[in-house]
Amino acid sequence: MVFLFLTFGISAIPIFLIISNGTVTPGYGLLAMWSPGIAAILTQLFFRKRLRDFGWGWGKTSYQLWSIALPFLYVLVVHLFVWGTGLGGFTHVPAMTLIRTLTLGGIMVCIATLGEEIGWSGFFIPELAKVTSFTKTAFVRGVVWSVWHYPIIISGLYAPDVAKEVPLWYQLICFTIIVTSISFAFTWFRLKSGSLWTGMFLHASHNKFIQGVFSKLTTDKGATLYFIGEFGVAMAVVALLVAYIFWKKRHQLEPHNRS
Repeated sequence: MVFLFLTFGISAIPIFLIISNGTVTPGYGLLAMWSPGIAAILTQLFFRKRLRDFGWGWGKTSYQLWSIALPFLYVLVVHLFVWGTGLGGFTHVPAMTLIRTLTLGGIMVCIATLGEEIGWSGFFIPELAKVTSFTKTAFVRGVVWSVWHYPIIISGLYAPDVAKEVPLWYQLICFTIIVTSISFAFTWFRLKSGSLWTGMFLHASHNKFIQGVFSKLTTDKGATLYFIGEFGVAMAVVALLVAYIFWKKRHQLEPHNRS
């Protein structure tokens, strides 16, 4: 509870400044994303006087690689469906543009998402897993993570293009389903690998592929934004499938986390 209080309290400052200015500046955006990490560090130091419990170890490389690959796969499935049905158009993007997005852009997004995942994956998931099941841990992380985004979504600044075309209620429903569903993958990788880096890679890969790569490859055909991205129903359906897959894999975790 202290962690959550600090997370929402610290992030309220940059979010207020973002909404007041009417734009997401890099500095305020980075501070907002690092709020869960700062809150986790402060909470851990106050109660335990140490930071070694966050899962700083690398773990098996295969888990890190799958954390990067998974978002690519589920976003690809969504866009193949959208392109194939004509709900959205495919457009060519220069290879160098995509390379820059995935290299330099990937490094920058890792720095930003590390701040969030020190909080969510480094602290919140392990603490919840000590007192409840895998299912409840994943669900609670997802709901809290969703609600934490609500102010900036409601302001219309999280995804301005979407906010102009898609009703707010639709955005919030799809976003909550997507974020809560993929939290089952975040939780499984963190508990299985013992490493918070799986959270950082999965989060960075999700943001980069869903916001920076496939959005550039897709042209709007009128209703496209209702299906793709973090506010699209097609993405919500695929995310639910991802949640089911990792929920079925819960038996691979430690006994007290399997239910």
